[in-house]
Parts: sequence; C-alpha cells; structure tokens
Amino acid sequence: MGGHPVNLAELDARHVWHPYATVPPAVPTHVVESAEGVRLRLADGREVIDGMSSWWAAIHGYRVPEIDAAITGQLGRMAHVMFGGLTHEPAILLAERLAAMTGYEKVFLADSGSVAVEVAIKMAVQATGKRRLLTVRGGYHGDTFGCMSVCDPVNGMHHIFSGAVAEQVFAPVPPLGYDAPVDQAYVDEVDRLAGDPAVGAVILEPVVQGAGGMRFYNPAYLRAFREICDRHGLLLIADEIATGFGRSGELFGCDHAGIRADIVTLGKAMTGGYMTMAATLTTPEIAERIGLLMHGPTYMGNPLAAAAAGASLDLLAGRPWRAEVGLIEETLRKGLAPAQASVADVRVLGAIGVIECHEPVDMKKAQDTALDHGVWLRPFGKLVYAMPPYSCTEAEVATIAKAMVAAATA
Repeated sequence: MGGHPVNLAELDARHVWHPYATVPPAVPTHVVESAEGVRLRLADGREVIDGMSSWWAAIHGYRVPEIDAAITGQLGRMAHVMFGGLTHEPAILLAERLAAMTGYEKVFLADSGSVAVEVAIKMAVQATGKRRLLTVRGGYHGDTFGCMSVCDPVNGMHHIFSGAVAEQVFAPVPPLGYDAPVDQAYVDEVDRLAGDPAVGAVILEPVVQGAGGMRFYNPAYLRAFREICDRHGLLLIADEIATGFGRSGELFGCDHAGIRADIVTLGKAMTGGYMTMAATLTTPEIAERIGLLMHGPTYMGNPLAAAAAGASLDLLAGRPWRAEVGLIEETLRKGLAPAQASVADVRVLGAIGVIECHEPVDMKKAQDTALDHGVWLRPFGKLVYAMPPYSCTEAEVATIAKAMVAAATA
C-alpha cells in the first residue's frame, strides 16, 4: 500500500457489495475495528452497544473466553475435514447435544440458516413425494431459491423472481398479537388450504415472524397448524433459526404452544454468533422414509463451527437465560412505551423489541440517530427493532430502548 494509511471505508464502498444494498450503496457502512462484551468499537473511535446481536446470533456477546478457547483448542487439532465418509468429535458431540435439547434424534449439520431450510424442504419433498408446501404470508425463511419460495410473496423478495421460484400455497398472515383472541375463520381458511392434494408439508416460524415483519402471533394458531397437519397427513416444519435458544422467552418457539414439529431448523445463536453453522433435525421415522438425502455441503459439520456451537450451548445451559431474557423484555416494554403515542405499534416479546412506524424509516437518519445515542441498530421498512445480547445489563437495554425511540421519532 506504499506506506500510506488504507482508507477502509473508501475501499469498502468501491469493492464490497453488502446485503440488501444497492451499487453504489445508498447508505454508508461503518467500519468495526473490534468488539468486546456487548459493544462494537468503530473505526472513528466510538463504542456502541450492539442492539442487533449482530443479526440475532451473538447472545453471549463478544470475545467470550469459553468460546474463544473452544475454537483455538480445536484449531490446534484441525480446522476442517470433509464430512462425507469422515466424522469427528466436535460434530458428533454437537449432534448429541442438539438431539438431547430438542428430542429430535437425526441431525443434519448445514452451512447457514438458508441451507438448513433448503434441506428441510428437500426432506419434506422426499418424505411425502409431494412438491408443494403451505405457508403463511408475512414469513421469511432465507434468501436461496427454495427459501424464497416460502417467503412472503408480496412484501418479501420473491416477487422480483416471479416465475423463477417454485409456486407454493399461501395462507393469510397470522392475526397480529401474542395475546390476541383466536379468529376461528382464519383457522378454517388454513384448514381449507391444507386440503390441496399437491401439498405435503407446512413451514412456518413459530410464534415470531422475523425478517418478514417482526410480528408476534398467538401460540394457539401454532397448535391449530399442528392439528391441521395431523388431520391432513402433512409434515410440519418449524423454522426456529431466529426463535431458537431462548430469544422469544422460551427455549424454542414451539414451546410457547407445547407442540412438536416433524422437522426443525436451527441456526444463528447456535454458535453464539462466532461461526456460520445451522442444523436441520427430524425423527428417525421421517429419516427412514427419506433414505438417501440428496444434500452435502463442503463445509458440513465444520470442526471449528461445531466446537463454537458446543461451547455456546454449554454457556446457555449454565446461564440464567430465562431471567436475563425476562429482564430484557421488562426493560424494553418500559423503555419503548414513550413511543406508543406517535407510532403505529410497539410490541415486545422475550428479547425482541419492535417499534412499527406509520411510514418507511429513513435508514441513514435512523442509524445515525441511534449511533448518536451509543447504539447500533439496523431498521428496515417501517420497523425499528432490537434483539439485544442476553448478557446486556438493565442499563444497557434501557440505552437501546432510548435509542430505538429516538431513531423511530427522528
């Protein structure tokens, strides 16, 4: 570089294409130099609380000694080995741990959440012999083509790729509100759609619809979906990538309704935000119906990621996560209340806080406002939301809430 200091932000703008971003970028990106605890240190010297858990994964925060040690210890043995015909201790122990946590005995380790959903769709197609899935509007399941086909067809991405993705069957968006009364007409409409002979499975996000709109619905609808699947002989796929590992106040989203799905996808918080890894889990009965599953990622079962996941799950088991998530919920409810009078909606569930504005948010203005309050947020559409790390103090969560209100009303 000729001895001159490198302008990373300039190089980033010139060469890097960021997620959901235009070229050239419409909103500037911020260079992060380091992270520790629940804070990011930006290149301009500011330290800000990461209100996003870096997209919902870093539940323990950053530079966690136990996870650091697990990865560095594994690095001294091997960083990677193919999973076809070979196996290794970190992946075996992780699969055993996930099976014990969930009750699903068969674990397929994937590279990312989107891949885990693709695998779940393949499992359903192979197990049932049917090509279509029933899902709900307002959902989000990932960015690859199978995933896009079951994302919201209007507000999601797949209207851009109309004709290129598989056509699925869509029920209306579940009525909003965790405590809202059940609309029997809605349940009846889902039951009618489930009778489509081409449908072999239902896929949905249990209780919390994430990137499709940050919406919460009554767990009674999840129980209704389970009953409808049983009545029509359909498999139920629960996409727990965003809801898994305590985020909604229960260990898994399905726990709110006391039901079990047939296939489950996990990811994000599984590795504590350290490495990309996800999993698709099912029962021995379904696995035997499938037989040969036609999928095999190069980095499947990566030892470093499996070691990180094992350490992260150990930490989760040993920390009072229910109390931590409960405190986050209580603090967000209190802190977001002042916005209620001037916005469309305020909603909180577990360690998830959402402000829905009347109009689309000016992302640059909202992000700058949050940064001025010492918090990193990433709004989208009409939403300013946060998913704090569980290790946040009450004061840090209060700061996040204050930044959210300021960003939403800026």
